[in-house]
Amino acid sequence: MGNLKRKDPEVYRAILEETKRENDNLELIASENFVSEEVLEAQGSVMTNKYAEGYPGARWYNGCHNVDIVEELAIERAKKLFGAEHVNVQPHSGTQANMVIYFAMLKPGDTVLSMDLACGGHLSHGHTHNFSGKLYNIVPYGVSRKTEMLDYDEIASLAKLHKPKMILAGASAYPRLLDFKAFRRIADSVGAILFVDMAHIAGLIAAGLHQNPVEYAEFVTSTTHKTMRGPRGGFVMCRKEFAKKIDQEVFPGLQGGPLMHVIAAKAVCFKEALQPEFKEYQKQVLKNSKALSSEFAKLGYRLVARGTDTHLFLLDLTSKNITGKDAATVLDRANITVNKNLIPFDTKSPFVASGVRIGSPAITTRGMKEAEMRKVARLIDRVISDPQNESNINAVRSDVKSLAKKFPLYKNLVKRMEK
Repeated sequence: MGNLKRKDPEVYRAILEETKRENDNLELIASENFVSEEVLEAQGSVMTNKYAEGYPGARWYNGCHNVDIVEELAIERAKKLFGAEHVNVQPHSGTQANMVIYFAMLKPGDTVLSMDLACGGHLSHGHTHNFSGKLYNIVPYGVSRKTEMLDYDEIASLAKLHKPKMILAGASAYPRLLDFKAFRRIADSVGAILFVDMAHIAGLIAAGLHQNPVEYAEFVTSTTHKTMRGPRGGFVMCRKEFAKKIDQEVFPGLQGGPLMHVIAAKAVCFKEALQPEFKEYQKQVLKNSKALSSEFAKLGYRLVARGTDTHLFLLDLTSKNITGKDAATVLDRANITVNKNLIPFDTKSPFVASGVRIGSPAITTRGMKEAEMRKVARLIDRVISDPQNESNINAVRSDVKSLAKKFPLYKNLVKRMEK
């Protein structure tokens, strides 16, 4: 980055400081991860220069031979990875991928049955200020008060009562397995479309560690980051009968030129996910999530839904006399990054929240295993148990840096940038 350092030192400095932060912190936000240097190289390439409206072999602009190659690679690799009949890799984000399905298959005012945000759903699943909540009649389903897990009989009852045009399965803060076969059965009982947003668990699905929704749903969307460990972006999978409709909704329906440098990085990401090492990584993600959550249980924390089957879990901090917001803020000062999160039936506002969401993908990418997870849980507990003690926070931050140093990220990158 020598040219950037000379020509725009302010931006260069911010990038350098972010590189240092990622090296020195323990990243536990469930939706974040660290990409490979190969992904960084592809995304930072000259592919960013090329306009490529349309699709491979049918572009509006000339000069698209090379970008056609990377898009076709991304499509074929994603098909192979998930067993999909059709894939569109152009959506810029997961929310935009979701928008494609809504716009292609529904009319404004149509009824959608989707997971309540307060129980783990996503903004694009019906938040009142999101396009989904503004344009469609959203009927939310939640979790059982007793188990804090999905009650498929209750979802079936809601479907029969409201007769939705579409049922949306997927979550951003639900720690248990999703039964897509059960969702298919419910959708069929009322003649509804089944749409799955697998953004959070895509890596687990790619590795064969979670039920694959492609087998059951007409439409599946995802991001390429999170557990997929690729660039920030989205993609759509569907049955071949819907291919033309979906492609037209992406372009020209919702966007013009795709981001070809990001699509190149998506192709790299999908190739990485096809390797045996990726499955071993995902197995470790699950082991680490279970080890970390189990240690919190031993330390006296209440786990939402009594644990986890995935890469994430939720801690209820009510008994710890600290809000999710305050916990996330003080942990950040100790170089530990989590996010505040509502717990089911939370009495606090989303801006305060009673819980925090914790995920294992990023620290697993660094090479940490179960022993480190137990250390991480104890470090977090030290801060939450004494959040006003500055010397304690400083001591934890020092211990965090020592642990992070044993598992360096982007080896020697900071040294190279500082030269």
